[in-house]
Amino acid sequence: MSWLMLSVAGLLEIVWALGLKLSAGFTRPWIVLMTLLAMVASFALLGLAMRQLPVGTAYAVWTGIGALGTALAGMLWLGDATSPGRVISLLLIFIGIIGLKLSSSA
Repeated sequence: MSWLMLSVAGLLEIVWALGLKLSAGFTRPWIVLMTLLAMVASFALLGLAMRQLPVGTAYAVWTGIGALGTALAGMLWLGDATSPGRVISLLLIFIGIIGLKLSSSA
């Protein structure tokens, strides 16, 4: 259950990171509200997951999911640059997330 909570927390990190961009400098109130709710829920789920998972593993996976998903969303929907180096680097983050999950005892 802790891995599921951590995964959802990571997905919510993507939501709030994109919300920061889409809020246009906090000028779009509904997007700001959605962003803040996603932040709170993401932190809460991360905290709950850390009850059973080591802090280093949980934090690395949480930020990895957020970084990977936000970068992919930026490239796919927001016009962020795509290059072989970026794609390879994101693949390495993905491999790291999988490696942490497979080597975890929780």
